[in-house]
Amino acid sequence: MKEGIHPEMHAITITCACGHQIQTMSTIAKNFAIEICSNCHPYFTGKQKLIDSAGRVERFQKKYAKFQKKPKH
Repeated sequence: MKEGIHPEMHAITITCACGHQIQTMSTIAKNFAIEICSNCHPYFTGKQKLIDSAGRVERFQKKYAKFQKKPKH
């Protein structure tokens, strides 16, 4: 490898809004914060978070409730 062409790597800490901290290496020599990580993201946790503004989710569910299959007896 050629000498002097590779950037220096620094150990940094990435902090999520949920409080989870990730230790990693980066060429940027400062710690930084993120809003969402794999510890709190709905895709990885399996928990669905609906952010409802003006009742849109409830209106949608009410409108299409009649199309849901009902169990046969």
